[in-house]
Amino acid sequence: MSKVAIITDSTAYIPPGYLKKYKISVAPLQLIWGNETFLDGVDIQPDEFYSRLTNATIMPSTSQATIRYFQELFDPLLEQDYSILNILISSKLSGTVDSAIQALEAYPNAPIEIFDSYNAGMALGFQAIAAAKAALQGASLAECKEIAEKARLLSGTVFAVDTLEFLHRGGRIGSASRFLGMALNIKPILEVSDGKVEAVEKVRTRKKSLSRLVDMVSERSNGRKPLRIAIMHANAEAEARDVLEQTRKFNAEEYILSHVSPAIGTHIGPGGIGIAYMAGM
Repeated sequence: MSKVAIITDSTAYIPPGYLKKYKISVAPLQLIWGNETFLDGVDIQPDEFYSRLTNATIMPSTSQATIRYFQELFDPLLEQDYSILNILISSKLSGTVDSAIQALEAYPNAPIEIFDSYNAGMALGFQAIAAAKAALQGASLAECKEIAEKARLLSGTVFAVDTLEFLHRGGRIGSASRFLGMALNIKPILEVSDGKVEAVEKVRTRKKSLSRLVDMVSERSNGRKPLRIAIMHANAEAEARDVLEQTRKFNAEEYILSHVSPAIGTHIGPGGIGIAYMAGM
């Protein structure tokens, strides 16, 4: 029987129980804070990160998962005769795909594939989970990659932020730059489209922005079943749970509540809430 291992990265922030159940390995991105460097989700967890960010005078930055870390994941898996599918954050948002490609150069002819999710957060996570489920059922590396390709087409992310300051500072703002300088009570709605952060629309209150996210998931999923939903939050759990309850009307196959990882939280800032979905598989 085929043995395929799935590797993703820490920006997916797949809940630990899912990582264990589906045997998914994680390559952490790096968080650089002054003279300190942390592995995302390993050396620093969301609660600590957002607490520290609130009072920080020096802002953190991020860097892609390292070549060396990918190689440390590859070695034991190849020794156990696994083929490896890496499903990673959009190459338009991070250099992590490039790190994996460079790591692969040390393994000529090894059964390793690098797959660009064109997304992040649990939209990336849903792709990794779908491929991992197939792998556990004996699917080949090529078949797992086909599953990931289908999941990529059927997955998406919409999110609302309190401020565009963090996206602007990190250079991930995309077309949302046109919202800069607007009144403070304007709340932008964003999405990951073709691998980049793009502006969708703006609303006037926080409550309306979160309600609009729910409507957008309905529009984009277009009635496709099964529907899987993940609510992701950057230190805004109470509001995230409220959004989760609003999505119950969809009778989704699966609901997940997840933090926004520090590596993503660096760029969207505290208070960000997103909905990732996969509709049709």
